[in-house]
Amino acid sequence: MSWWLALSGGLGLLFALLLLGIPIFVAFLILNVAAILLILGPSGFGMFANSIYTTGTNSTLAAVPLFILMGEILFRSGAMEVLFDSMDRLVGRIRGRQYVLCILLSAILGALSGAAMAVAGLLGRSLFPTMRRRGYDLHMSTGTILGGASLDPIIPPSVLAIIIATLAQISTGKLLVAGIVPGLLLTVMFLVYVLIRVRINPGLAPDIDAEAVERRTGGSAFIALARMLPSALIFFLVMGLVMLGVATPTEAAATGVFGALVLASFYGGLSRKLIADSLISAATVAGLLLLVMSCAVMFSQLLTLTGAAHQLGEIIAGLKLPAVAMLFAMMALPFVLFMILDQVALMLVLIPIYQPLIKLYGFDEIWFWTLFLIVATLGGLTPPFGYTLFALKSAAQDVRMSDIYRSAWPFVGIIFLGMVIMVIFPGIITLLPGLMVRT
Repeated sequence: MSWWLALSGGLGLLFALLLLGIPIFVAFLILNVAAILLILGPSGFGMFANSIYTTGTNSTLAAVPLFILMGEILFRSGAMEVLFDSMDRLVGRIRGRQYVLCILLSAILGALSGAAMAVAGLLGRSLFPTMRRRGYDLHMSTGTILGGASLDPIIPPSVLAIIIATLAQISTGKLLVAGIVPGLLLTVMFLVYVLIRVRINPGLAPDIDAEAVERRTGGSAFIALARMLPSALIFFLVMGLVMLGVATPTEAAATGVFGALVLASFYGGLSRKLIADSLISAATVAGLLLLVMSCAVMFSQLLTLTGAAHQLGEIIAGLKLPAVAMLFAMMALPFVLFMILDQVALMLVLIPIYQPLIKLYGFDEIWFWTLFLIVATLGGLTPPFGYTLFALKSAAQDVRMSDIYRSAWPFVGIIFLGMVIMVIFPGIITLLPGLMVRT
């Protein structure tokens, strides 16, 4: 069978199965079984079993359930309420302070969980009703929640970053750390945008004195900072230890889980029910991810076996496109597809195809895959099918979907501008990974 027929037929079958609503791992499983029978025959099932075992026992992937468990414990422990209250006290008397609070909270939550949908739902249920009650603009309110939530898969710890690093066979620690500065850059850009908008149009936010009537009072800024320090310690236990070379990402994730348990006990939320619910939720999510990856890794191996990835790379190399044009094309394709297809499934298809092209054009792997991670986040924010949009809609059911679409576009533009800056100044991404003591 020719490579182009194998590639087009395999991708066509995969996308058809996904569009029919078949679970991702089942779709990959069906595709793999069909491909093995056509290419290798029944004798190829030994290779299939070995591939699943190798992927399932990959020690790097142990960080995935641990990071998910850490986030579950923190969300259920009462730590989020403390963060909300402390940040509310710290944000000064400025017009549009709830917008600022939303973005800063999102960045902090990104450093503790890394799940955009969870944060969009959390802020939609907790902060959004307060913003509406105080007279904040509907579109700016939903926009800041969506934009803030989009920071979470970028700022480490990020499950998507671990998956990308595992599939692309690059340093997981470096890819996690690479997201810190881009995440902070986008946070600042969001803050500048909302403050300029409010300055130009004060009607987007209530009067400072009127809002002060409902503002939480009591306690000093010092006390608020002191209450946030335990959460900051969790971030150090995770990313600080990785950067210092003291721990691998998996070891740091385990330490983060221990820290989350201590924090839950400190805030008085630790209980058997919390631990049981967190374990069940984390095991369910991580189990599904591991099933998907175990089936999808075999798919990438079959692509290599048929020579499709190599031949496709040779054809693209023959086009002799400039590096900038190739980079744009390689980011534009997933940007469109991430709006309509599952993130993990698409990554598992594109990464083995992109790997030879990255080497061919000499792109820095950490820099490229960080941009790819941001594009995955951007796809989840972009109308009409971005998954983050629907997460917010589920939490704010009385808001029309057209209003949510409208509010998302400015933040899509800001993230795109941020990516342009990162392309022009790659050190924004590569600086911290280059300073790491050990990968």
